[in-house]
Amino acid sequence: MTNPFHSDNASEHDSLIDRAFRDNAPQPAYRSDDKPAPTTGELDLEERDAFRRVTRHTGIRSTDHDDITEVEYRKLRLEQVILVGVWTEGTTAEVEASMDELAALAETAGAEILEMLYQKRDKPDPGTYIGSGKVTQLRSIVEATGADTVVVDGELSPGQMIALEDKLNTKVIDRTMLILDIFAQHAKSKEGKAQVSLAQMEYLYTRVRGWGGNLSRQAGGRAGSNGGVGLRGPGETRIEADRRRLRQEMAKLRRELRGMKTAREVKRSRRRDSTTPQIAIAGYTNAGKSSLINAMTGAGVLVEDALFATLDPTTRRAELPDGRAIVFTDTVGFVRHLPTQLVEAFKSTLEEVLGADLILHVVDGSDPFPLTQIESVNKVIYDIVKETGDEVPPEIIVINKIDQADPLVLAELRHVLDRDNVVYLSALTHAGVDELTTRIEQFLNSLDVRTTLLVPFTRGDVVSRVHEEGTVLTEDYDCAGTLLDVRLPARVAEELREFAREDA
Repeated sequence: MTNPFHSDNASEHDSLIDRAFRDNAPQPAYRSDDKPAPTTGELDLEERDAFRRVTRHTGIRSTDHDDITEVEYRKLRLEQVILVGVWTEGTTAEVEASMDELAALAETAGAEILEMLYQKRDKPDPGTYIGSGKVTQLRSIVEATGADTVVVDGELSPGQMIALEDKLNTKVIDRTMLILDIFAQHAKSKEGKAQVSLAQMEYLYTRVRGWGGNLSRQAGGRAGSNGGVGLRGPGETRIEADRRRLRQEMAKLRRELRGMKTAREVKRSRRRDSTTPQIAIAGYTNAGKSSLINAMTGAGVLVEDALFATLDPTTRRAELPDGRAIVFTDTVGFVRHLPTQLVEAFKSTLEEVLGADLILHVVDGSDPFPLTQIESVNKVIYDIVKETGDEVPPEIIVINKIDQADPLVLAELRHVLDRDNVVYLSALTHAGVDELTTRIEQFLNSLDVRTTLLVPFTRGDVVSRVHEEGTVLTEDYDCAGTLLDVRLPARVAEELREFAREDA
């Protein structure tokens, strides 16, 4: 059905939206004998509680509405969307930054943003999240724009999602579903795809629904009867059948993931046995983690200006200027309110961070609120620590994108953060990368043992190992063999103790 509100003219489109806001706005009260005019404070409160509008795209295409009456669970197909948020705390700038992040998520999923709306509330409405009055206003905007999806910046309960879809007559998804869909699009490895599928099914399990009178597929008992005493009833309903199918699929995925876990633990065990330092690159999504690993190693890891461009861990070997070999692991990005299902599904991947010798915590310095990013990442890491009982490795905070950052934001970071634990750089221009490399060398040196080795000429393999796994400060020769003044990892130094000079 063609949208009767459709117009290719941008000004006409804006007038339709303005009319939707105007027609559904509360009418001013006029003074009468029994109803006094509203006070200035009441008018201010009414204005504060109203929808706020930010238009990102003025173009609009004609679209047919999907018939959601036959929708159960399905992979999201986002086209033209309206973003809706509820402002419960923080400043106006913070809530608008949150809405901008939601817009970036929607665009990463392939959507075109028609409208961005948010309202001031003490807390979300338990029935419809935004309240019945705003639902009526939002429906007018949906009809005026021809939007096929409404994206809510929060996690909707099953009841709230059903109520909104019924009242808006369009598809409604929440922030969690949006992030899950992006993960489903970007996962490449077999394990990554299985983890995302499991997370999606766990989320959808409580949200499976049926519409209309077609809920019951079978009659209980014998065909042609009511089933006899104790067996009368509708039989297995459509929702029950869908949930049973989901349970079967989830059980299958969990078995597959358990099998993959064994192989992953073998690889992790080998890395632990290795004396090569492990450095995990963690941080907020799109903070520039992959760009940083490219700047430091020349690895050519996928770099894309999109949220969650990297889902599967990428490991690259590099060599520091002092000749020491190290291994970088690029991990999945974090985001504000990362869905619980994803944290659980990707726990094995996130544990790579806890198994490292050092964490490079990358922060997007061009973001208006980088400290919020740091808090979001730390929360996820400490949630994993609470479950695993591991300790968080030492970290260096890397403020990236300083070439694009607001000087006032950088000044705030320098005031708040410990300067001995922070490096400011740009992975794009390579400014500050050398300083980070030096900091990494200094940290690894603090873990080493300095010793002097006298290695016989017949043990060239030991000399090679020392060069590969340690830092050779001086190398000399005498009649007994090769004399090395070195810094070595403590475990390697213990293994090579037989070559240590007693007078060292």
